[in-house]
Amino acid sequence: MTIKVNRKGDVWVFAEQHNGHIEETPLELMGKARWLADTLKVKLAAVLLGDEVGELAGQLVRYGADTVFLAQHPLLKTYQTNSYAKVLCDLIQRHEPQIVLYGATVTGRDLAPRIASAMKAGLTADCTDLQIGDHTPAGTGEVHENLLFQIRPAFGGNIIATIINTDRWPQMATVREGVMRMPEPDTQRKGRIVEETVHLTPEELPLQILEEHKQPRKVNLKAARVIVAGGAGVGSRENFKLIWDLANSLGAAPAGTRAAVDLGFIDHDHQVGQTGTTVRPNLYIAVGISGAIQHRAGMDQSQKIVAINKDPDAPIFGIAHYRIVGDLNDVVPRMIKALREKAVR
Repeated sequence: MTIKVNRKGDVWVFAEQHNGHIEETPLELMGKARWLADTLKVKLAAVLLGDEVGELAGQLVRYGADTVFLAQHPLLKTYQTNSYAKVLCDLIQRHEPQIVLYGATVTGRDLAPRIASAMKAGLTADCTDLQIGDHTPAGTGEVHENLLFQIRPAFGGNIIATIINTDRWPQMATVREGVMRMPEPDTQRKGRIVEETVHLTPEELPLQILEEHKQPRKVNLKAARVIVAGGAGVGSRENFKLIWDLANSLGAAPAGTRAAVDLGFIDHDHQVGQTGTTVRPNLYIAVGISGAIQHRAGMDQSQKIVAINKDPDAPIFGIAHYRIVGDLNDVVPRMIKALREKAVR
């Protein structure tokens, strides 16, 4: 006899905000979460925590939320793990969502495991895709319908793993920045804003925050329309000047692989790949990059990819639209010269 197990409950997105501004990652998540909710035929809710942040609720509705759970309290003004985890756990126990999603940001990576531990639920970190499907555990005869398929690279990016959770709820995952397409806001959408009562006391917070300092990123790779990236094949930090010069000639953002960052050729803020930023520029120029799967995972959805490498068998050529086999020390200066001559005309 086949038993069908089908859980109920809405889909939630933790709407991370700082200083009155919602982060990009939860807004990116709203598009995929909207699809998940529609597939499950349930509602999509955003959970917004902070102090005097009510005006942000309308933005979440425009990005796809049917409901916004608004939790405001002076002790939620600045993010702390204990206070945010307590409030979110209270809300999850009260409303019983079946899926809760977080951005794999610094905050999300800190908060989600704490909640998973408190709720005795599973958590899949750094997902690159989310789907809905059915699963039959071996030997059980039970069909678990409408499970969240949590998809992420594993074993250093050499395989793609699909992780499911059949007996712990809610199903929870963090999703990498930049892997979901930002949905278009709908100014005509209507939604429900539910103001939640927050029970917090200063004694429940182990830390007192006196001042908060946040160092801004040196470059916004996700917003760049053209990117010039260098890999270990560039050879040295001094030679990496070629990458900066080509980027300047194109009005592009300079970037690098993890190997280039580890070698000290460029700062981590410029890193593209599985452990860096995921990008989708109109043009991506890969210079001296072999094309390991960890790097390709962060840039393979670029509209046009130009690869420059002296190795004709480099994996990067497998996804490149234009392939230049040659010494970057010869090719790149000629490209810069041609661009500068064109600019003078």
